[in-house]
Amino acid sequence: MTEPSPHPADSGPAATSKRDAGGETAATLPEAKGKSATVQAVTINKPVSEVYGYFRNFANLPTFMENVVSIDVKDDKLSHWVVKAPAGQTVEWDARVTEEQVDRAIAWTSEPGASVANSGRIEFRDAGRRGTVVSLTILYDPPGGIIGKIIAKMFQREPAIQARRDLNRFKQLMETGEIATSAMNRVQREEEMA
Repeated sequence: MTEPSPHPADSGPAATSKRDAGGETAATLPEAKGKSATVQAVTINKPVSEVYGYFRNFANLPTFMENVVSIDVKDDKLSHWVVKAPAGQTVEWDARVTEEQVDRAIAWTSEPGASVANSGRIEFRDAGRRGTVVSLTILYDPPGGIIGKIIAKMFQREPAIQARRDLNRFKQLMETGEIATSAMNRVQREEEMA
C-alpha cells in the first residue's frame, strides 16, 4: 500500500522547494544519496511500454545522454557508468537498481566508492493520447562541493542542466528516431571537404 503524501496532491516536486529540497527529495527515494536535487519532466508522444522499455535497457542511454561516455550493464540490477566531467575529466560509479515497477518507475543508487554519490528515480505516467509523462528526480553530491558545482555549470556538465537536455533528446529520439543537432555529421563533413 502506498504511504499518504505529506504534501497536497498539487504540490510541486520537493526539489523545487525553497526549504530543504535535497532532504525532502531524499525522503522520497529508497537508499537516497546526495544533497543537491534536480527534477525534470517531459511528455513523449509514445506509449508507456515503449518509452519504459527503451530506457530500461541501460545500454541505450548513451544514445541520448550527451555526457555519458559508456554504461557497462553487469546484470539486471547493476551497471558501471563513465560520465564526462569538466576540464576533460571523467567520473565513474556503479549504480544499483533499488526499486522497479515495470512500465511505471525505476529507482537507483550509486554504490560505495562512487566519484559522484547519486541516487534517483524515473517515473513513466500514461498521458492518454499525449503519450507518456517522464519525470526524473536526481540527488547528487557534486565533486568539489559548491565550487565544483559552479565549475560544472560553467562547462555545462552540471546534472540539472544535463538532465533537462537529456530528457529533451530522449523525447526527440523516441518520437522521430533521431536527435536534431546543428553539428555536421561525418557525411556532411566529407562532402564539404571534397
